[in-house]
Amino acid sequence: MADEDDQLLGVCAEVTGLFADPHPATYQLLGCTPEGPLRTALHALATGATAARLGDLWVQPQPGDDCPPGSERLDPWRLRGARVTGHRPHHHDPALVDVFFEAVEDDYFTPDDPYLASGVRLHNGRTRLGSCRDFSEIAPAVEPGPAPLTLLGCAPAPALTAALAAQSPRRRRLGSAYLNILDRQGRERSSCWGVPVEAGSSRPSALGAGLLDIVLTQGLWEPPPLAARPLWRRWHRGPPAAPNLWAAYDTERREIWLERVAAYHRRPPQDAPAGRVYHLDGRFITDEPGFCLAIGEAVNGPGGYFGRCLAALDDCLCGHFGATVPFTVIWHHSQVARRHLGRVLDSTGEPYDFCAEVTDLLSQYGSQVLLR
Repeated sequence: MADEDDQLLGVCAEVTGLFADPHPATYQLLGCTPEGPLRTALHALATGATAARLGDLWVQPQPGDDCPPGSERLDPWRLRGARVTGHRPHHHDPALVDVFFEAVEDDYFTPDDPYLASGVRLHNGRTRLGSCRDFSEIAPAVEPGPAPLTLLGCAPAPALTAALAAQSPRRRRLGSAYLNILDRQGRERSSCWGVPVEAGSSRPSALGAGLLDIVLTQGLWEPPPLAARPLWRRWHRGPPAAPNLWAAYDTERREIWLERVAAYHRRPPQDAPAGRVYHLDGRFITDEPGFCLAIGEAVNGPGGYFGRCLAALDDCLCGHFGATVPFTVIWHHSQVARRHLGRVLDSTGEPYDFCAEVTDLLSQYGSQVLLR
């Protein structure tokens, strides 16, 4: 752990309280015409389920004719982990339905009335979920605030030792700090910024003589999710020695794995020469993170990085990420990606072919994709 001036505050073996799931808020969709998975979720509730999982969804406001002149169209709003918890007939039109659900908001967003004059449209990135006349938040997420962090087996530096000994609450506060994550070889691989260091209690640690377990009275306001903990532990041992260890994960955990890949990535001293042939294992490319993980391993081996989205792939194609264009990609089992990603929806709900986007991007750099 180091402060904003890179002054070392201490080194510890482990941190508890670092991971926590965000609390969901409760929302309602009024006057809804459900489609696809949303209709299926409502059917599950009608047949006795207490809640039905929708996964991530996008809410796209539809501006009305009376929007202020020159106003910009609002961006879609992403909600994570949506769960439908109830429904009822719409009071003005029994053919429509009001839907109640819980979800975690990506960014705070409260649309003004003019932007909802024509309601909202919903989709989950794969298919449309329907439209509704109005959308609102019923109960905001109740955030208890960051939980305390405990530094286990900590060897405190002088500044942290002095804070622990101070009587004044002001002197026990050292401001925000970096929590630098080290692997087993002691190499820094990633960091969390914004850890508020306010020394609380301490006790001798069972992890070694002279070490302390130190409680910091506050933790991160936006901690990594609980699902990240086992994946971080796996990467603590170092990058994977075999490919496709991410293949069994769902999209959320693949995104977390991809974050670890990006955090551990170090630019190679030189790129492989142009003209190379890379074999892309397409058996598990069922979502966009899966493609990014697969092409990273095709180019740079197990745990390798070659972009975490199409924009980042574009950057990698410019060089200094392990490969030199032009090159050839042999995409094995490409039918898997065509089945899952041949028609997806962007954030605004417009369809596009992810596989074609990848092929077009590579071709712009003179590279060739051979589908197998």
